[in-house]
Amino acid sequence: MHASLKTFIARSASRSHARRLILILCLASLLLSLWAYTRSAPLPLMVLLLNLAILLVVGLQQWYSRKSIKFQPQELADRLLQVQENERHRLSRELHDDIGQLLTAAKLQSEWLKRRLPDELQSQCSVLCNTLNETLAKVRDVSAILNPRQLASLGLEASLRAHLLKTLENTPVHWSLECQQRLTGIPEEMAVAAFRITQEAVTNMLRHAEARNLLVRLQRLPEGLSLTICDDGQGFAPAINPGLEGQRGMAGMSERIDQLGGSLSVSSQPGHGTRIDAIFPWAPRALERASAPKVIE
Repeated sequence: MHASLKTFIARSASRSHARRLILILCLASLLLSLWAYTRSAPLPLMVLLLNLAILLVVGLQQWYSRKSIKFQPQELADRLLQVQENERHRLSRELHDDIGQLLTAAKLQSEWLKRRLPDELQSQCSVLCNTLNETLAKVRDVSAILNPRQLASLGLEASLRAHLLKTLENTPVHWSLECQQRLTGIPEEMAVAAFRITQEAVTNMLRHAEARNLLVRLQRLPEGLSLTICDDGQGFAPAINPGLEGQRGMAGMSERIDQLGGSLSVSSQPGHGTRIDAIFPWAPRALERASAPKVIE
């Protein structure tokens, strides 16, 4: 983020300098033209040179602007994902710290009241206590979904297993998580992207697919981390441009993959389930270390 901020400042500074130079050249050309007009003199060579310089500066600025516009969609997608993650973290902190503490205080107060109320009000107070317990548990679950803190401590595999266990606990879905290699050393942005894509795929499956079986597979491949998600649900017709056709979940997956320079393929047909394959490429340094020959001492 620091590097992108420096790039943005440098581009802004260069654009401001170009505008200032164009303004100075235009004013100089105007003054010389007025001087020539008042003196009834022929157009000086200096005015022609200034006009050519203005034309050159404007042309260069236009060329650089068109070149920078090509990078704006990717930069916008990266910034949007960063803002989304920051907002998720902020909401998670507010739920956990503020609302969670208020619910905990209300729970303690209800338990204090329960010990002092007469017997005829014990049943209503028990219902209140149970409701507060369920609400507090839901708030903690939503906070964990918005900000999976266990990614840093437990790792990607354990975090996905905990998420699947919690999300599919009271559903008829039979699920399995396959990971035959250790996933230590996975970059944080890659782990977050894989977790979010799996999270979105599972949510879509529960909402629309009516699936009975789910398979999530993680593999370390030479080209990168492979994520495969398969279900036997109703399936759907994947859109060519999911963002424009209302498939916002699929659009979010594509944006996360594009941000890391990876690839995403979705195979699905109505009535034939869905298969999602994602490849997260290794960073150049990690790829060099993985492909370098090991020295045997």
